[in-house]
Amino acid sequence: MTKAKTNPVLRILPSMADFAFLMPLIFIFGGMHGARTLLGDGDTGWHVRTGEWIMSHGRVPDKDLFSFTRTGQTWFAWEWLWDVAFAWLHQHWGMAAVVVGSALVIALTSALVYRLTFRKCGNPLIAMAFTFLAVAASSIHFLARPHLFTLLFTVVFYTILERVREKNSTRLLWCLPLATVLWTNLHGGWFIGVVLIGLYGAGELGNGLFDPETGAFLAAVKRMWPYAACAFACLAASLIGPYTYHLHVHIWEYLTDAFQREHIQEMLPINFQNPAARYFEAMLLVGGGACFWHLRRKRFTECLLLVVFAHVALVASRNIPIFGIAAAPVLALAVTEWFQTLEDAPVSRWLRSLARGLKSMGDSIGCMEGAWRTHLISAAGVVLITAILYAPSPPVNFRARFDAKEFPARALASLGESAAKSRIFTYDQWGDFLIYKLYPNNQVFIDGRSDFYGRRFCEKYLDIVQVKYNWQQHLNEYGVDTVLLPTDAPLAGALKESSRWHVVYDDGDAIVFRTGGRPEVPQFSAAKCGGKDRDRKIATTRTGDRTIAKTKT
Repeated sequence: MTKAKTNPVLRILPSMADFAFLMPLIFIFGGMHGARTLLGDGDTGWHVRTGEWIMSHGRVPDKDLFSFTRTGQTWFAWEWLWDVAFAWLHQHWGMAAVVVGSALVIALTSALVYRLTFRKCGNPLIAMAFTFLAVAASSIHFLARPHLFTLLFTVVFYTILERVREKNSTRLLWCLPLATVLWTNLHGGWFIGVVLIGLYGAGELGNGLFDPETGAFLAAVKRMWPYAACAFACLAASLIGPYTYHLHVHIWEYLTDAFQREHIQEMLPINFQNPAARYFEAMLLVGGGACFWHLRRKRFTECLLLVVFAHVALVASRNIPIFGIAAAPVLALAVTEWFQTLEDAPVSRWLRSLARGLKSMGDSIGCMEGAWRTHLISAAGVVLITAILYAPSPPVNFRARFDAKEFPARALASLGESAAKSRIFTYDQWGDFLIYKLYPNNQVFIDGRSDFYGRRFCEKYLDIVQVKYNWQQHLNEYGVDTVLLPTDAPLAGALKESSRWHVVYDDGDAIVFRTGGRPEVPQFSAAKCGGKDRDRKIATTRTGDRTIAKTKT
């Protein structure tokens, strides 16, 4: 019997995977702030400059490059491979290329989540719904930073582990140590892959523990050993990099540092007033029922995936995208089975009709999903976004630069050449921006590398921004002669009251103070720049994604 040929027209039609690929791009450039969202965190700046340094010197750094407060201290560029790749893009095609590259990683991750979820549940409509929830919840962390590769590698590992379980063959497991080498040098989240492998192994062991048949436990242990061996192989593979075991020590110290957990914005639990939290909440609510459903069917791996990643997502907001990826296939499977039970259940007729209609529609679309596609619409979407980003006068959401409302571009420009000779104090998030704009001619007081600066120095920094009694002493200790702040910062009010500091620039968003005699740069007043009659405000300072939370003490 000959196999029916697929209509060539179907090859060029969009698939559900195409829609999943385009979904986060629509989120970013339509519903959010586009390039400004991806560049909403200043860390992108120092990552790019680090990559340029590595390309220029032909080696990875082992000493601090960027600060005048920690000069010569040991510092490692843990995500050096990301730094090099995106610095190369930046050198050749500018910040727009960094935006496009980051958006591509997010879009590819979304498409792979859909493919995995569809494979798990068998219904493309339900798979798309949970991919949407995962993408929407993950939007809280859509930033042009190395962590995007951890999201991509998480779904790759997840897919391989599911294939291993489906085929009851462990051969594919040995791809994972090789992938770990690449992951380790792109981002420090590589250990999530080891956790995933461990959860699948633990799930196999759980099946044996609760199986009453003779020899079931020993059989489960036998099935678990390949996962254990693979996990240890991945741990060994993670040592392959320029920093070897130093990376592991760093990750351990970072994750166990109470100061980091309490003061770094993205390490704090999510504020459920955040718009993205509603999607996270929806997944948590469905997850409660799904966990009970899978537990009753002795699907221990699915239960472990939900419980472990829900816990870490509730502890720190930066983990919500990982939870979304881990939960989407598991939730979709449970919901698909719920609808299947409704088809003949003693419930209202409209519920049975809905369940049958959803299955029928899903089966129809699913038949077409199996055919190979050219994915032209996905390619066209990327080309369109790229073309707009490089247009002479792109719309606001397609301007690939740090937002002047969030970063002090105008204030920094007002300092002119004197900026290179100044010791500037500013917030850590703005310190990242200064590195991007001024390095190597100027070094910063602090930037987003909170793990490098350490608790003692960060406490000094917080003393300054919170205007503690010793704030001036700390500024003197490091020879600070220029202060750059948001106009509503509490420290700005204290500097205005001090006879030692003079306002040399104020545009209503950022204000610059200089110490000593007469200012060396032209003065700008708030009245000229849209800040007329604005008095100083004692307010909570604005914080970015990785910013040290100023409201904590």
